[in-house]
Amino acid sequence: MARTKEFDETEVLDKAMDLFWRKGYNGISAQELVDGLGLSRSSLYDTFVDKHTLFTRALEHYRAKGTNDIVNLLDNATSIPEAIKEVLIRAQKSSLQNKDARGCFMVNTRVELAPHDPEIAAIVKENWQALEDAYYRALKRGQDMGQITTTQNARALARFVVNNSWGLSVYGKSDADKKVIDDIIRVTLQTLTP
Repeated sequence: MARTKEFDETEVLDKAMDLFWRKGYNGISAQELVDGLGLSRSSLYDTFVDKHTLFTRALEHYRAKGTNDIVNLLDNATSIPEAIKEVLIRAQKSSLQNKDARGCFMVNTRVELAPHDPEIAAIVKENWQALEDAYYRALKRGQDMGQITTTQNARALARFVVNNSWGLSVYGKSDADKKVIDDIIRVTLQTLTP
């Protein structure tokens, strides 16, 4: 007879996401995962099979939480410059308020694992594309409303904004300076406005 799980899988994924986000995939041992998640080794592996599967599930969990939130914000925005500013300020706050300089879990994964792991690379690429498409839709609407410059096409601007947003996350991993981030946000927004 199969035993029922005695833990909340979403809570475990939240904890796993946090552990991998802080330490990276290669920086955390199986024992640290067991200890950090508060599960027995058998419970961990019965549910998630192995470290790679747990990491993949944690990354998809992160995407479902963070990326979907940004997509919804952009898709429902009436002021496109304000919505983009809000996303960039969230990245700034995350960089400045986070004592352990985690950056963005997705960006960290792109650097650490995507070059060597096709499955992870596909998740990161899909995430980038979802963000680019959401920015594109918002920027195109903003151009139609006269809120966004038409000197560049909306797709190119979307790629520019995603790149700047992810760049802020990389910058935020080490000794982030509010003035520098303020400058990046200001110039990004100036580039977008007509």
